[in-house]
Amino acid sequence: MLKVEGLNVFYGAIHALHDVSFEVKQGEIVTLIGANGAGKTTILHTVSGLVRAKSGKISFQDQNITTTEAHVILKHGLAHVPEGRRVFSQMSVQENLLMGAYARKDKDGIAEDLEKVYMRFPRLRERYRQMAGTLSGGEQQMLATGRALMSRPSLLMMDEPSMGLSPILVGEVFEIIRSINASGTTVLLVEQNAAMALSIANRAYVLETGRIVKEGSADALMHDDDVRRAYLG
Repeated sequence: MLKVEGLNVFYGAIHALHDVSFEVKQGEIVTLIGANGAGKTTILHTVSGLVRAKSGKISFQDQNITTTEAHVILKHGLAHVPEGRRVFSQMSVQENLLMGAYARKDKDGIAEDLEKVYMRFPRLRERYRQMAGTLSGGEQQMLATGRALMSRPSLLMMDEPSMGLSPILVGEVFEIIRSINASGTTVLLVEQNAAMALSIANRAYVLETGRIVKEGSADALMHDDDVRRAYLG
């Protein structure tokens, strides 16, 4: 479904990603784990068209999207829930959700998906008129996720969804990710909470300083001594 080959990304003179290659197959949850600064967020930004690669190739649904604009990539069915939620704070919950469907023209389908989001996230229904900036961190994460789902993605990329949340909410967010995947959406997950990420993923890649240094099934990496020492305590 998503194939990244030999990706090199620079920020000025800084070589952020070194020949990164990985793939995500339809129906999977794949997680990228690594320390801060390893290049995880840069990968998502490059795949979604927010950052340009110096070299390499990104294919999504057998189409080369390496130089495709971000808004066009979204129309292809690839949505991105950014780190830090990035909700539109001065807009209501419902206005935020409808922004997620801005590229769609099917009014009936949009109304149907809005109802699905409210069924998945009852707290958003309760607060549909509330300004997004006044929501709690957990509620903003639900809103950012719901907004992405409004584009009807076939692949959902999520960047640090548990950041800043209480342990109870972290568990809730990961159950939501599992449920989204079970309903047919493929997930590429970037997450510093490696134990939680590996507990729900099918496969994983480990990044260090812009390079993939390990890959395999989530279960195998969960029991890998190097991974356990570095990321699982």
